[in-house]
Amino acid sequence: MRFYEFEAKKLLQKHRIPLVQSEIAHTAEEVEKIASDIGGPVVLKAQAIAPGLAAASMRKAADPAAAKSAASELLGIDDGGRKPKGILVEARPTGEAVYSLSLTYDGTTKRPVVAAADLAGKIDDLGDTHPDRIVRRHFSALNPFSDYIAKELAKSLSLGGNDLKRMTRIVSGLARLFLKYDLADLDITSLVKLEDGSFVVCDVEADLEIEARHRQRPMLDELGFAKDDLRQVREPTEFELEGARIDAEDPRGIISPIAEFDGNIGLVIGAGGGSLTLTDAVRKHGGRPANYAAIGGNPSVDKARRLTKLVLTKPGVDKIAVMSNVVSNTRADLVARGVIKGITELGFEPKDKILIFRVPGAWEADAAKILEKYGVEYCDRAVSISEAARRAVEKVG
Repeated sequence: MRFYEFEAKKLLQKHRIPLVQSEIAHTAEEVEKIASDIGGPVVLKAQAIAPGLAAASMRKAADPAAAKSAASELLGIDDGGRKPKGILVEARPTGEAVYSLSLTYDGTTKRPVVAAADLAGKIDDLGDTHPDRIVRRHFSALNPFSDYIAKELAKSLSLGGNDLKRMTRIVSGLARLFLKYDLADLDITSLVKLEDGSFVVCDVEADLEIEARHRQRPMLDELGFAKDDLRQVREPTEFELEGARIDAEDPRGIISPIAEFDGNIGLVIGAGGGSLTLTDAVRKHGGRPANYAAIGGNPSVDKARRLTKLVLTKPGVDKIAVMSNVVSNTRADLVARGVIKGITELGFEPKDKILIFRVPGAWEADAAKILEKYGVEYCDRAVSISEAARRAVEKVG
């Protein structure tokens, strides 16, 4: 879940991370006043989350009048079908040096990592262009963050004296914030050292681990997040909002955020990242998925039932494919019971609505018995994901 930059800066401010002077505005007139209060050149940032808008959503202004004119343009930006949340007006300081920091999870070591460079920009991009300028340190997601790690990172940037102390405090503060709020990514793309020797954060990007949104509800409420706002690139459809409600109302198991597509094959699929593979496999064989909806973590029968009914009542969907990854600890019998129940409650025969049911998981033998009873075609892990998808697409024709 992507934060708007003004929200990310509220979190940083709460944890005493030094920030450049800034304020959020919602009209061109407010922008003009804030620019006047700041005095001097300002940068205007339209608060948008759609990818690819970074360059289009920023303007520089030398005076309040220019800021007002630029704000009128920015407020007309199309952010995935919606208007920007506002405009962040901030001073643009000049300084002796600019740094960047990034905190995320290392998929190889399965540990959090903090990276830094003595250049401005996203660490991911700098890794391609200037890999020799990046330093990294891993840390624990379970134990308290140690200032020693931050100090070692700062020393690797050739900082010493007061610069070393200041950078250590900033890195430590960011790392603790990162862990406390279950962030998936925290990028400081511009950290400026001012003429007086102090550091200020200018540009911030932050993402929350979406599965943590319930645990972090107090923080999200404080920032003004609506309960059904998943911060997708476009406004969620009613189909997607209903999927989120089904997930929120039953804590047993999980339904990953549902995405609605313009297709005719409904998908009830499981195994986290494997769900993406399954969706792609359907497309590969010429099928048109109607949705993405990963289900797992031992959902209740009722949760699987409600998801099935939601997918099958989507306009244009006549049949569904139910598939799991090769390795899955989700109880296949619970999913089978829920899917069958959802279909029968709609007044249909399961064998007429299920294209294929791939059953790998716990209690798969029991799932197979349930499916046999209703005449549903199923397969086990001996049939590949790609082959199961091919069979489903072939049946649709």
